[in-house]
Parts: sequence; structure tokens; C-alpha cells
Amino acid sequence: MPGEPRARSPAVGDPTEAIPATGGVEFDARDDQSPVRCPYCDRPFRRDRYESLHRGREHPDRLSDRERAVFERAARSERAELRRFRLYALGTLVALYFGLLITAAFVV
Repeated sequence: MPGEPRARSPAVGDPTEAIPATGGVEFDARDDQSPVRCPYCDRPFRRDRYESLHRGREHPDRLSDRERAVFERAARSERAELRRFRLYALGTLVALYFGLLITAAFVV
């Protein structure tokens, strides 16, 4: 209809278009950093750490000693972050439980 704005479809090669990647992860082409790619399967990753974790888990037989050390360091760091998150989640649940318990004690 006249007077209504038309939706613009992105042209092929438009830099603002999101690039779909394997595994359902999308990368925004406007990011300043280009994605890091696995040298074995060419899968893109947002960070070097993610790529080293992938290589250690998906291609362990192809790793050199240096790459294996990088993977072990990244895996150790990931385990520490997961532990911290789990403790935080547990603390939140405990606080929520006791908060609701005290609230119920005063209401009833």
C-alpha cells in the first residue's frame, strides 16, 4: 500500500545479517572480533577458550602437548566457574526457601 514502509530484506553478503553456525549458535557479523575456528572441523567459536575446549573434547587424538596443556587449563577454569555458579545457585535456593518459610510462619 502506498505510504506504508516496506520491509527491507537483507542483500546477499549484507554485513548486518546474522551468520548461522553449526550447533544452532549464531554470530553477529557486526562484532569487532572475527570468530575463532577449529582447525580440524572449521567450526566457529566466539572465544579462544571455547575453541580449545572443543578441540580437547572432540579431537583429543590430534592434539599436541601444548594444545593439550591449553585444553587442561581451560577445562580447569571451566570447572571452577561451574562450581562457583552451583554454590551461588544453592545459596540462592536456600535463602529463598528460608525466606518463604519465615514469611509463611508470620502469615499463618
